Amino acid sequence: MSAVSPRARRVWLQIHKLLGLALGLWFLLMGVTGSLLVYYRGLDALLDARLREQPGVSAPAKIAEVHRTLVAAHPQRGTGWRIEVPSRPGEPVTARFLKPVETQGAYFAPLLATTDPSGRTLLANRFWGQTPGTWIYDLHFSLLGGELGVKVVGWGGVALAVSLISGLVIWWPARGRWRQALRLRRGVSTVRRVYDLHTVFGALGAVLLLILALTGSALALPDWVKPMIASVSPLTPMPRPAVPPPTETAGPRLDADAVIARAVQAFPGAQVLWIDTPATDGGLYRIRLRQPGEPGDRFPDTLVWIEASRGEIVARRDPRHFSAGDTVWQWMHPLHSGEGFGPVGRLLVCLCGVLPVLLAVTGLWRWLDKRRARRRTAARQILLHPVS
Repeated sequence: MSAVSPRARRVWLQIHKLLGLALGLWFLLMGVTGSLLVYYRGLDALLDARLREQPGVSAPAKIAEVHRTLVAAHPQRGTGWRIEVPSRPGEPVTARFLKPVETQGAYFAPLLATTDPSGRTLLANRFWGQTPGTWIYDLHFSLLGGELGVKVVGWGGVALAVSLISGLVIWWPARGRWRQALRLRRGVSTVRRVYDLHTVFGALGAVLLLILALTGSALALPDWVKPMIASVSPLTPMPRPAVPPPTETAGPRLDADAVIARAVQAFPGAQVLWIDTPATDGGLYRIRLRQPGEPGDRFPDTLVWIEASRGEIVARRDPRHFSAGDTVWQWMHPLHSGEGFGPVGRLLVCLCGVLPVLLAVTGLWRWLDKRRARRRTAARQILLHPVS
């Protein structure tokens, strides 16, 4: 790519200016909330002592005990819970009841119930959106606007990608001028300093910001993005196993720990992260595991469905057999959150969220400065050539 012609540059500059003025505040909001969300679970634990890891606990949580405590504390809600399996002894156990009557009609507002590490004592009940971390999550994902807000954020991400591309086109240096284009000059005026900050940091962060914008849009607009991926490489449909009919030989429901052991037998070496307990006696457990090499840290793609009374596996989803299209989609969330590259990736995404603040402030400063300069020029022209 070479530097564009003056005429094309003016067109791209106009696009960049209009999108920056229209989306600057939103861009800033997405950056700040995105940075916080990299560690949003830690934010809630920081502000609520009940959610913090308890030292001195060596035994892992018994998920069956957790489930019994949840059902006893919420008998009116039935037995269907989504329980997050702790990664370390001493961590409190949090479960979700996905459709509580209290938040009926909300886009996503499950009940979050947390037990102590033993699973015997219920520590906290709160609804999604009522904690600092989950409120920030909703602000980032939907602008607190439900399904419509999600779509607005998704298309805003597309516009942001266009803004970033236009900025790169405007900045792109001629051959042999790359070092100069990526250097913050010393001893320059404030106007030049602001320009350098905007262009240099914008250019350095553009690729990562572009990845975050496009993956965020994809996650918000899956009905648009998945067909585009599938047109190149097929996407494996999610299994929808039917509940087996009851039989006279069926025994009592297996508890969660027995089902977890069965899932690990099916995927040796995998780590169990979530278990969905059945809402009815003849239902299915669904277990989410992470196999070595999966990019998703908290929501990987290995799934197994197990019949509740006989312990039979009725369906599974194994990323080792994914198509190229499946793999592309599998990477969307890990890229957006940074978790696909471990702690370093998370930190990089967190720091990258500061960039929109710098770019929005310097871009607005530069636009205001140019507007003031145009007004001064117009005023001088009136003085030099007064209208009679």
